[in-house]
Amino acid sequence: ATTLVILWGSALACSVVNAIPLTMAMIPLIQTIEPLFAAQLGIAGDPAAIHMQVTYPLFWALSLGACLGGNGTLVGAAANVVIAQTGRRNGYNITFANFARISFPLMILSIIISTAYLWLRYFVF
Repeated sequence: ATTLVILWGSALACSVVNAIPLTMAMIPLIQTIEPLFAAQLGIAGDPAAIHMQVTYPLFWALSLGACLGGNGTLVGAAANVVIAQTGRRNGYNITFANFARISFPLMILSIIISTAYLWLRYFVF
């Protein structure tokens, strides 16, 4: 459940703030909760198991959420702003609302696919 909170939370947050500061702020949080989860799973003394069962899913969730969340709105990623400005210079008016109307549902779809991937990769197989 925490993996999905990190995935969805970082995706929604990164659709309106830059991914780099959010990711930098989340890394210490993940490192803090990692030993707690390992203890709950009974794998506190096994570094390899901690990485496979705790660290990897949490960091993959953060990575996917932060990266794909930036696609959700015009201000979510610098590339989106550059494209909007380039479009404006060439006669295409890409507004925040126009961009979000198309990009936000696609971002949600990509996070749903990421949810399925994380669930299958780390919790089923």
